Amino acid sequence: MAAIRKTAEEAVRLIRSGSTVMVGGFGLSGAPMRLIDALERTEVRGLTVVSDNIERQSLGKWVQAGKIKRAIGTYFTTNPDVVEAYHAGQIEVELLPQGTFCEAIRAGGSGIPAFYTPTAAGTDLDKGKEVRYFDGRPYVLERALRGDVSLIRAHKADELGNLVYYKTARNFNPLMAMASDCVIAEVDEIVPAGSLDPEAIVTPHVFVDILVTE
Repeated sequence: MAAIRKTAEEAVRLIRSGSTVMVGGFGLSGAPMRLIDALERTEVRGLTVVSDNIERQSLGKWVQAGKIKRAIGTYFTTNPDVVEAYHAGQIEVELLPQGTFCEAIRAGGSGIPAFYTPTAAGTDLDKGKEVRYFDGRPYVLERALRGDVSLIRAHKADELGNLVYYKTARNFNPLMAMASDCVIAEVDEIVPAGSLDPEAIVTPHVFVDILVTE
């Protein structure tokens, strides 16, 4: 069955206020900018955003528009708007080490509710979390991450929704494609089914619901 094609404006209408939205990208590389801009123009509010970072040119637009209630990621201090909003009590922030962040998303997409990791044990990032000792070493219990919707960026898709990525723009996008109830993929081009090299396909079509090219 082919993935549904929509414009960016049509696709983001599926997102409701209060939703948890995963957004791919490392900096601006691999960020779904059409979808980010389209959602900025909606009335959606109170979002929990799961994203590695919040650059001013991308998700920072949602901060300025007052759309984000909570942000979960690995570093937000490159955007002073996030820091200001946090200190003003306008945004809740949860920071995770980047490897833990990746594993939490992978676990969410694999049906694993939580996992133990030694990363962050003994630091401020383990406060309020369960810590257990294995072989004499402390491990922090981290909960898996899942979203209501994932907004991801790929290079090409076929008509079914199989995705290939362009170099480092791949980053968090494949993991987020597995970890949400609805996956909206922004792509440069949609090609006929069967024309992609099967060995190049990273995200199988079963994870992709909607394709956006404009």
